[in-house]
Amino acid sequence: MNQRLHYDYIVIEGNIGSGKTSLAQMLSNQYDAKLVLERFADNPFLPKFYDNQVRYAFPLELSFLADRFQQLNDELKPRELFRQQTVADYILSKSLIFAQVTLKEDEFQLYQRLFQIIHGQLPKPDLLVYLHKDVPRLQDNIRKRGRDFEQNIPNDYLRNIERGYWDFFKQLSNQRILVVDTNDLDFVNDPEDYAKVLSLINRDYDFGINRCENLRKSFNLL
Repeated sequence: MNQRLHYDYIVIEGNIGSGKTSLAQMLSNQYDAKLVLERFADNPFLPKFYDNQVRYAFPLELSFLADRFQQLNDELKPRELFRQQTVADYILSKSLIFAQVTLKEDEFQLYQRLFQIIHGQLPKPDLLVYLHKDVPRLQDNIRKRGRDFEQNIPNDYLRNIERGYWDFFKQLSNQRILVVDTNDLDFVNDPEDYAKVLSLINRDYDFGINRCENLRKSFNLL
């Protein structure tokens, strides 16, 4: 087994319940890579947001943006990226994706201005891996992990987040993006499935969207 990942800075992304944190942890453990995990559990606005989205969307998204930027700015020092490989379970741009779904138009325009001021200060990942799961399977995972504040997330909200990612990916021409359909994979509990995902991550990719060969024909979002 290669003792290094093919890319020095990898981000695992996906919708709520897609398994991105689990995969990031598995990669970090296997390759002794630095692990950067989103600190969502510390956000006091998150449970309130799921109870009252209209009232708490703006403070939630602002607090997430501030915390994500601070964490990534602290963790992703340029010199350290050359010394030690890094795996993260989020990219700062997810703040913009979620905010576009949750905020009113005038709030989003202000939020977008703030985002653009800080976004360019962070290094780009060498590979962005997006784990796709259909909404019913996302809901299954959300129920299984048992976080009380997530149990009533509407299907439409998850679909809108999914669409936000696709719209974002289509705008990126200078980023390697690997989309993996994991509907028929259980990389957490099945070593063979994990090996399949790992083999996909450790390949050469061109800039732009790269779809792995096990995508189902019905997966036509791109």
